[in-house]
Amino acid sequence: MSDFEASDLRIGVAVARFNDAITVRLRQGAVDALARHGITDICEVWVPGAFELPLAARALLTDGGCDAVVALGCVIRGDTGHYDFVAGECASGLQRVQLDLGAPVVFGVLTTENAEQAISRASLARMDKGGEAADSAVEMIETLRGIAAYAKQASP
Repeated sequence: MSDFEASDLRIGVAVARFNDAITVRLRQGAVDALARHGITDICEVWVPGAFELPLAARALLTDGGCDAVVALGCVIRGDTGHYDFVAGECASGLQRVQLDLGAPVVFGVLTTENAEQAISRASLARMDKGGEAADSAVEMIETLRGIAAYAKQASP
């Protein structure tokens, strides 16, 4: 990153309790990544499942005063169509919140075929998808602030 100062940011971390053996790892990766950026103002909430993440993200941005939200969850495909509804609606809801409010809402929800894939992606030593999601939130804030600054300079 450039000379962007991230330590003054307030970041929301919304974590789904469903599949918590995985989501606690995603949460730890996100918190560790935010600490590497110097961010200490973290507003953390836990929700029942991935389907509830969009509402929590919206509240963190509107009521919690957060600059961005990292939404973390894990949806593992099963024998029914439930997976498709939960994963798809969660993604759509988080995208809608992001676009409606103009603030980053990062999709850190694992959508895997099985538990082994989820464990691998949540591993802090291997893929660290929670950390990647937190890094993306910080990068998007920097990008949006850069666009706003450029627009100010460019306007007559």
